[in-house]
Amino acid sequence: MVSAHPLDAGPEPPGRRVTARDGNSYHVIELHPAGTVHAATAVFLHGGGPGCSSWTDFGPVAPRFAADRPCVLVDLLQYGRSSKATITGPRWSYLAASMVGLWDELGLDEPVDLICNSWGGTIAIALASEYPNRVRSMVITGSMPVFYGPLAPLPEGARRGRRARDAYFGGEGPTLDKMRELMADLEWFDPAAIPESTVRLRYEQSLDTEEMALAAHSDDLRGEWQDLEDHLRTIRCPTMFAWGMHDAFLTPDYPLMLARMVPRGQLYVMDRASHHLQEERPADFHHVVSGFLNASHEPVVPS
Repeated sequence: MVSAHPLDAGPEPPGRRVTARDGNSYHVIELHPAGTVHAATAVFLHGGGPGCSSWTDFGPVAPRFAADRPCVLVDLLQYGRSSKATITGPRWSYLAASMVGLWDELGLDEPVDLICNSWGGTIAIALASEYPNRVRSMVITGSMPVFYGPLAPLPEGARRGRRARDAYFGGEGPTLDKMRELMADLEWFDPAAIPESTVRLRYEQSLDTEEMALAAHSDDLRGEWQDLEDHLRTIRCPTMFAWGMHDAFLTPDYPLMLARMVPRGQLYVMDRASHHLQEERPADFHHVVSGFLNASHEPVVPS
């Protein structure tokens, strides 16, 4: 079926619910190549905006990766169809440990490639540091693992996302117009390119009663904030920070700082993109990211 919009993710494929070792329940979508598998499994971890899920954030691009590699799309805790469990203790370490418990249940014993947006990328940074044998490579987009910037204080004291979430769920509550405005202001470079189907998917998911209840508690049920500077310095896998030139949260000087902290870090900046470049320019995102993942493990030829 031909999509009505060039950036429309299309219908969400069937998923399944999997209980991790710690008892948390995750909704997982698994995509498998029709032919020969040429690469490691890719695990996709989405962002933390209202109504986000694995399919809303990666639906336009994941099938491209699934052409030659197994792909696992995970709804993170407190999002999508996964459980809305309370996060306790240090936030990112808790979520990383729970994710590893999920991988054990899925039989993901070999190191995986992580492709992540925002909130999911910060989980990945903790995971790659604390469980280095589980991650082969990773791509991080729009994440904020430390609360300072290299050139100036972060916008709005690094609370822009929290304030947008509070505004979206506050007042008269979620509406389609508020979701469209949030995505246009903070997530997409070209508001006219946003598929209405994605706006509606995000809006409908944000109406989940448990998700709304969590939003009402602000960050109280989302664990203790962790600064991951020390984690960044211990990551050993090849890591690419793929950033939108016009990211509304963090300008490209921020991921350059992160890339210099990671021993095998590098930075790619995409023009005409903001916070969700994997949705805005899925073909270009796939081309750059798959090239990085493939090249990261090629033998180095001595000069």
